[in-house]
Amino acid sequence: MMSKKILHSLNLNGEEVEVATPAGATLLETMREDLRILSAKRGCNQGVCGACTVLIDGKPVRACLTLTARCEGHAVQTMEGMGGDRVMATLQRHMVESGGVQCGFCTSGILISARELLEEDPAPSRAAVKTALSGNICRCTGYRTIVDAVCSAAEELAQ
Repeated sequence: MMSKKILHSLNLNGEEVEVATPAGATLLETMREDLRILSAKRGCNQGVCGACTVLIDGKPVRACLTLTARCEGHAVQTMEGMGGDRVMATLQRHMVESGGVQCGFCTSGILISARELLEEDPAPSRAAVKTALSGNICRCTGYRTIVDAVCSAAEELAQ
């Protein structure tokens, strides 16, 4: 038996899109399966790892725990929508230069969280960076290089 689909209007990366999803579909399912937005990853699917982090109205949110229906009337932003963002480009460059990117699975979620941190605090301490990224799990790097990247990006952006 097919589940009835519900039509949703979303503001995704600054563009109005309509998508029909089953009732109870998460934003992560909708983005990956229906809209082909692939930067947010399905990691733990329990809101713990941070691989699915996106911005909703400018705040980091776990897409695996957020119902698509709850996103109507809100601005959803993913890595795909940040192509011209100077802060994101600086963070990305510093992540690569510091060795903060290894397998890349967690990178999108980390960058989204770091971008939001720098929006709120353009000159964060190392402790503030660690706190802001505490909801993002990386199994490859050991975090030092990621924290280094965010701190050096903040320093460059302050100039």
